Amino acid sequence: MNMPAPTAEAYPRRWAALAILLLAAFMNLVDLSIVNVALPSMQRNMDATSAQIEWVAAAYVMAFALGLLPFGRLGDRIGRKRMFLLGVGGFTLFSMLYGVAPTMTTLIAARALQGLAGAMMIPQVLALAQIMFPPEERALAFSLFGLSAGLASVTGPLAGGLLIDANLFGLDWRPIFLVNLPIGLLAILAAAMVVPATGANRDLRNDWGGMLIAGLSVFLLIFPLIEGHSYGWPGWAFVMIAAAIAGFALFFVYERWRARQNASELLPVALLGNTNFLLGSMMTIVFFSGVSGFFLVLAIFLQSGFGFTPLQSGLTTTPFPAGVLIASVISGRLGLRWSRQRIALGALCLAAGMLILRVIVGGTGDAVDHWDLFVPLILCGFGMGVGISPMFQTVLSGVPPRDAGSGSGALQSFQQIGSAVGIAITGQIFFSTLTARIAAGSAKHPAYVVGFEGALLYEVLAFLAVAGLVLLLKAPPAGAHSGRGGARPQPQEQAVAAEI
Repeated sequence: MNMPAPTAEAYPRRWAALAILLLAAFMNLVDLSIVNVALPSMQRNMDATSAQIEWVAAAYVMAFALGLLPFGRLGDRIGRKRMFLLGVGGFTLFSMLYGVAPTMTTLIAARALQGLAGAMMIPQVLALAQIMFPPEERALAFSLFGLSAGLASVTGPLAGGLLIDANLFGLDWRPIFLVNLPIGLLAILAAAMVVPATGANRDLRNDWGGMLIAGLSVFLLIFPLIEGHSYGWPGWAFVMIAAAIAGFALFFVYERWRARQNASELLPVALLGNTNFLLGSMMTIVFFSGVSGFFLVLAIFLQSGFGFTPLQSGLTTTPFPAGVLIASVISGRLGLRWSRQRIALGALCLAAGMLILRVIVGGTGDAVDHWDLFVPLILCGFGMGVGISPMFQTVLSGVPPRDAGSGSGALQSFQQIGSAVGIAITGQIFFSTLTARIAAGSAKHPAYVVGFEGALLYEVLAFLAVAGLVLLLKAPPAGAHSGRGGARPQPQEQAVAAEI
């Protein structure tokens, strides 16, 4: 099937529109990182259980993961600008609900709704950027997304710490989410005027059955992992996990059936036979289970365990995003050269950093010196910056052009599922060990140290597993290598470019 050629002229206001898209993406990424700093304050002021605190983080990433594919498809159907505006509006509204939530139940519900709104917004950001820019400018435009992500990871903890320490109007942690109101309103007004509209495709259909099966399977997996330890691991927890595994198997069978019927698929069957995509998806889940779970327990370890203020906690974690920024600058210039070696190097740096951190924490007495954490944290950040870009590029480089959009959306979904699984597993190790130690009469500081050591052991094993899976990856096609890290326009990108 022949695809339309790209438009002769690029969208004239593309850089102003990109700034607005980056603002929305930045707001979403800051929100993801800022919540970790606020968790101890929430737990203290809302009298929350450890499971509820885990759900504050997990509800967002789980809802975000479930919404990426269907809302990305819905943007194709009704228009990407319209879906983007709905996403930013919903994100802003639910940020307000989150900031004024009177109970933990309301707060967790608002967090899940915020995740769904983020899933409406983010797929349109990437799709619109592809449409607005000609191929020769696209690499530069997408490099700004990487820079924005790095800045957001630094800004989130620092801004969260400053706002919580300031205790504006006696609201404690709440202003860190209420600040999204003016930013969101500005993004909506500016996007309405500057971001280009794209045509709708009413012939597309959503795979509602696939969405239902996949969503239910993810819930059946995540819920018992988070709640199981609170109830002493009853039989229903293991029944739910077994049902989740059966659900994922049913999902693959269902998608194959839809392919035989020539119906739209949530996850194209062609990707299920792509070795690099399957291995890469597994690597993505394991990789992000280590990263997300780590930041959850680190904030609680520092603040609840050793009395750090939110600002001190945020400052302590800044070497990690600094390492990401340094490595991202280097990695962006390499394109796909030495991709598998860089993935392995990144995973091994993360494993080594976590192991060094575990040794340092094991020698902690009644005080933690943030300078002791500097080297392992910057090493971990460097490892993430080195490994993440070639991992995504290698996984997607072998995906056929007709499935590139679905492959990218699915990979982002697996990333978020990995985050939710990591929060559940790491939180389970940390909180169950902490509770057992305190119940056995242990002093506070040693109990937190042992709990954190257990969580860090999972991180080490997770990143070593990623490094091992790299050995099974196939090398990307020779034509995919680019010294500038740029990407060649895919046929589906050319098709959407004709919509302007």
